Amino acid sequence: MKLSKLSFLVLFSGSCLFAQNQKFTIAEAVNGLRSNLAVKNISQFSWSDDGKSYYQATKNGYLVTDLATQKQDTLVSLHQLNTTLSLDKKLKSFPRITFVTKDKGYFSQNSQDFWIERSGKVWKIKEGISRDKEAENAEAFSDNEGFVYTIKNNLYYTKNGKVIQITNDSNEDILNGQAVHQREFGITKGIFISPDNSRIAFYRMDQSMVKDYPIIDWSVVPAVNKNIKYPMAGTPSHHVTLGIYDIKTNKTTFLNTEGDPEQYLTVITWSPDSKSVFVGVLNRDQNDLKMNQYNASTGSFMKKLFEEQSDKYVEPQQPLLFFPNSNTDFIWQSQRPGYNHLFHYNVDKGLVAQLTKGDWLVTDVLGFNEKKKEIFYVSTQESPLERHLYKVDWTNFKTQRLDQGAGMHSGILSKDGNHLYDIYSNATTPRSVNLINTNTAKVKNILTAENTLKTYQRPEIKNVTLKADDGTPLYGKIILPTDFDANKKYPVIVYLYNGPHAQLVTDSFPASGNLWYEFMAQKGYIVFTMDGRGSSNRGLKFEQAIFRHAGETEMKDQLQGVAYLKSLPYVDADRLGIHGWSYGGFMTTSFMLKHPDVFKVAVAGGPVIDWNMYEIMYTERYMDSPQNNPEGYKQANLLDKVQNLKGHLLMIHGAQDNVVVWQHSMNFLKAAVDHGVQMDYFVYPGHEHNVLGKDRVHLMQKVTDYFDEYLKK
Repeated sequence: MKLSKLSFLVLFSGSCLFAQNQKFTIAEAVNGLRSNLAVKNISQFSWSDDGKSYYQATKNGYLVTDLATQKQDTLVSLHQLNTTLSLDKKLKSFPRITFVTKDKGYFSQNSQDFWIERSGKVWKIKEGISRDKEAENAEAFSDNEGFVYTIKNNLYYTKNGKVIQITNDSNEDILNGQAVHQREFGITKGIFISPDNSRIAFYRMDQSMVKDYPIIDWSVVPAVNKNIKYPMAGTPSHHVTLGIYDIKTNKTTFLNTEGDPEQYLTVITWSPDSKSVFVGVLNRDQNDLKMNQYNASTGSFMKKLFEEQSDKYVEPQQPLLFFPNSNTDFIWQSQRPGYNHLFHYNVDKGLVAQLTKGDWLVTDVLGFNEKKKEIFYVSTQESPLERHLYKVDWTNFKTQRLDQGAGMHSGILSKDGNHLYDIYSNATTPRSVNLINTNTAKVKNILTAENTLKTYQRPEIKNVTLKADDGTPLYGKIILPTDFDANKKYPVIVYLYNGPHAQLVTDSFPASGNLWYEFMAQKGYIVFTMDGRGSSNRGLKFEQAIFRHAGETEMKDQLQGVAYLKSLPYVDADRLGIHGWSYGGFMTTSFMLKHPDVFKVAVAGGPVIDWNMYEIMYTERYMDSPQNNPEGYKQANLLDKVQNLKGHLLMIHGAQDNVVVWQHSMNFLKAAVDHGVQMDYFVYPGHEHNVLGKDRVHLMQKVTDYFDEYLKK
């Protein structure tokens, strides 16, 4: 049967209409961008050592692509690896390989290390010593001859076919080689191998003075308690020192970091010649940072390079970055101008120059082009809502933007600095990947990903700029219902975090920022989100506006958002809801108790209820100590304000939360009972601070159902 042109057009247009009316399932709204709706990407990209080609992973191997010709070839395959392994060692899936050169690399599998090396077309595998199954925190030697790692609270290393134990502390309250200070100050590890592989610097943390805190495992009968060390604000903190283990002499020397034992040791950096170690020594009040140099052989103090002080806080985040082939010149990232910028220092001469300047901040340093005397970095120079890639000449400070297209860019620089891998997205670009010649600024696109959401019913999203009470711009987004009718009135959900080190609103994909927002828009809600003062990437004044008074300035800014929403004729001011997690949970609960007439319904996840019970490093940075700021802690404490609750509040907590400990919400429940206040509560057994994986679908369904029950009516 033949179809007429008219019939064909009707069918075609109808199918298009249907294709764009698909609705998200709750699973897609929560995990879709990591599963069936994932945007195409280049997996495990890395540059070759000579910068003339690049690698990427496939399902069963790695491809190498010639930069000049774009010709691709198999670098190594699963089959090639398995042909050289014994039957009991054969790999079921392809491992993640770290390539040192195009002919050499290493990977770990089942607690064993393997080094691979190509001879002609054949890959040979050298098996390393099997590490203990409890081995963690592994760091590789740069000569690829072994690893340094921890087993429980002690430090070990393997080299030349031997296992050597570096520390032997029987006291489990003393940890060696692990991240310290609650992973604040940019600290992510506790092992630092010298550039020449002759010495190993490591954190040693004595927690014996910190009280035990119980974390209960409810999955077994009877339940089992596991104590952790959790130093709360105003209480004794752990004591940290830095050891230097000499591989040749098998001896450990500790740096002579004199001062308060509760001070923080940050931004650990080896000198390129491996003769000294630089340590940022930060006082417990976090308002005085000394950058000190220590002799790696003797542990003795050599000199103070500089000092940074503040009437609020100093927050070191990045180690020193030495210039190529220099033992004396380095980059230091500092917020002292009010925004994070790059400073050129010399070990002997001190400050040489401020390399970047302006009312914007550097978010990342990508590397150098030594021949051209260029430094490559990422910044907010165009807009706080975007990131772009730049280079600056470190001799004349001339700056050039390298990328094209609005949005959020990140980059990987080749070792010689001649090429840049640029990956970005924006509101309308799911993902674009380009190779940039940093000398000519020529751009070659190697991936433009399709929009995996194109068949779904998408809401209209509007960018909103409001003003704080001091005139500061506040950036937000409003997501309208997918069946939006300006003559109707809709319920609104305000999603917020508004705490330090977080930014919700950027020009990235999807434009909404979160598919759950769009899922709620499909259900007939307006969703609003905004970054108020206290949140990240806007400079020190913006961030420090909350100092000593957590929750107050943030609520003032969010109330500007509420006023904006109420000014819209299609917003039902009697049906406002609010939701947030962690700091956002603190903000959500604060609103329901301090401004109880604003929101009808709230869902607070993992909330801080009393800052006296949160960890020292974070809390005392933003709130000062309870001893020095008793009024600020009282003002932020929500336990004595529970009687103010008017609306519907659902509080959610992970039963094994070791970040915002469970006692926060348990104490709040007790206060609610004591005051005869009714509220709703739900616990996620087996989960720590964040509910992740398949159970997150359950969480967000519960949040959705709560708003449907009490806000949608």
